[in-house]
Amino acid sequence: MPAAQYGGQAVIEGVMMRGLDAFSVAVRRPDGNIGVKREETPAPSRRKGPLAWPVVRGAGIFIDSLTIGVRSLVMSMDMASAEDEKLGPAAVSATIIGALAFATCLFIVLPTVLMSAARRSLSMPSLLLNIAEGLLRAGIFAVYIYAISRIQDVQRVLAFHGAEHKAINAYDRGQELTIENVRGNPRLHPRCGTSFLMFVVLVGSVLFSFFGWPGVIQRVLLRLALLPLVAGISYEIIRFSGRSRSPLVKAACAPGMWFQRMTTREPDDNQIEVAIVALKAILPA
Repeated sequence: MPAAQYGGQAVIEGVMMRGLDAFSVAVRRPDGNIGVKREETPAPSRRKGPLAWPVVRGAGIFIDSLTIGVRSLVMSMDMASAEDEKLGPAAVSATIIGALAFATCLFIVLPTVLMSAARRSLSMPSLLLNIAEGLLRAGIFAVYIYAISRIQDVQRVLAFHGAEHKAINAYDRGQELTIENVRGNPRLHPRCGTSFLMFVVLVGSVLFSFFGWPGVIQRVLLRLALLPLVAGISYEIIRFSGRSRSPLVKAACAPGMWFQRMTTREPDDNQIEVAIVALKAILPA
């Protein structure tokens, strides 16, 4: 396993790759060529003091990942669009805000409201209620992913997600980054954000159980306030699982790996080429 670990995400018509101190976005442009942009970022490994502590560092990386993820999506939309189709800053901001509001309502507010209504007919301790809410949230997420994965344009994005995983798997195994080598690697990866989300649901269910069962508004605000802590703990788990070769750890990560079968698709060689360009852009010379 290389000392430096890389990750990324699918974007519009391309792939974002993030390294220790930079991230890159490679996109298949309308003319068929590959456009790539690279930006420097503060290296998390260089953080000192409390910011480098376990869990705290995970919360910081989670916030960084959200910021870079949104930035990468905006960059990819601009690079993948023809000149007469580019969105203005106001339209991009409205789209991002609308997407975040939709995700908050669907994955945080809705499960809380549904379980609060079901609690009236259930005689369960708060721990079991919180676990049930976590399972409901995971179910809603799975149904949502399955539903949108049937859309043709989304399937193309999921294929770029698969290309990203294949490229990183090839690098982790020390293979030369050629289309042929990358193609032969699996499209699933233990450090994927999909697996991370599964741990967020599990960790959140346990953590929230310590706060009892207050009103709906308090519960929603509590979940939003504790999200950095939940993300920090989940990051430490996913970081450990990415380095471990233990069969027990692999078994614990299996649900997240299974879920990736819905969030990835087998890419074609053109998509693999884009992922390779994005990864090479952040590798040391």
